[in-house]
Amino acid sequence: MRIAALLILVTGLSAYAHGMSSADRQSMLDGGAWQYLSLGAVHMLTGYDHLLFLFGVVFFLSSARDVITFVSLFTLGHSITLIAATFAGVTANPFLVDAVIALSVCYKGFDNNEGFQKYLGVRAPSLKAMVFALGLIHGFGLSTRLQQLPLGEQGLGFLGRIVAFNVGVELGQVAALIAMLVFLKAWRKREGFPRFSRVANDGLVLV
Repeated sequence: MRIAALLILVTGLSAYAHGMSSADRQSMLDGGAWQYLSLGAVHMLTGYDHLLFLFGVVFFLSSARDVITFVSLFTLGHSITLIAATFAGVTANPFLVDAVIALSVCYKGFDNNEGFQKYLGVRAPSLKAMVFALGLIHGFGLSTRLQQLPLGEQGLGFLGRIVAFNVGVELGQVAALIAMLVFLKAWRKREGFPRFSRVANDGLVLV
């Protein structure tokens, strides 16, 4: 039953979520917080849109302080909307929200290649403000997916499952972030990094 639940979340398709049998839904509810924590981790680790945005955010960050600052802003943003929107039952068309999240990835790749200065002749918006604001959108996207799963009746158990899912998301994010930072640190030591960094960020936009 647990494997089936993980596959349901990985697919991210509402048809599967709404088509769950009552037994499967009850199995998820009986699994408690640990079930939703693992679901959150899997969702982040398989959510390439979230990971691409995070990759863009840390792409040029070389100091631990900067990494912690910007990742914390992103984490705060998506935690607020994930928990608040899910608990309040605020939702939207998940495909529309996913499209906006895709645009956020395009934004970061464009910003990394100094697109605002080169093509628009203006200063780029505050990176800290944008990372936080886009984090809010990413969190809302996570919420629309979570709300397709059984969360039980309103109450402490309901809130606990939401928080557990969010903690799982953060754990998945930390695991992915460590891999990204190791890769980027090794890549920056190569002579071709400045040249290929532009290509890599163009790739973010294309993907």
